[in-house]
Amino acid sequence: MKLHDLRPAPGGEVKKKKRIGRGHGSGWGKTSARGQKGQKARSGGGVRPGFEGGQMPLFQRLPKRGFTNNFSKVYGEVNLTQLNRFEEGTEITPELLFETGLVKKSKAKDGIKVLGTGELDKKLIVKAQKFSKSAEEKINSLGGRAEVI
Repeated sequence: MKLHDLRPAPGGEVKKKKRIGRGHGSGWGKTSARGQKGQKARSGGGVRPGFEGGQMPLFQRLPKRGFTNNFSKVYGEVNLTQLNRFEEGTEITPELLFETGLVKKSKAKDGIKVLGTGELDKKLIVKAQKFSKSAEEKINSLGGRAEVI
């Protein structure tokens, strides 16, 4: 098979593009399929998405719910059990966590928080923006260090 032998599958032919505004003979001349006059016949005419002809639009009629706190902080969370994959004495920084894929950068806009879920088996130096109390206690009890950046 060569490139010039390629054809659409039977029944899946490619439909010809409607070339409007190419004279009466084309069947799409004069008003060019826009009808006669009116807002939609003008250039740049038409209404914005969601406009309902002056009726109160649906998105405005529906009750509003909830609240968005503009000052909320978004921390990437890491549990202690996840830190067991590192070797003893490793200095764990946010950059290392991003590299290893434990935390995604998009999820940690305001930094990393280490949570105390699970057990830690190794002595580690952990640097993060926040620690839960239990995580800090568990890291320090094994002789490691929990440093707030």
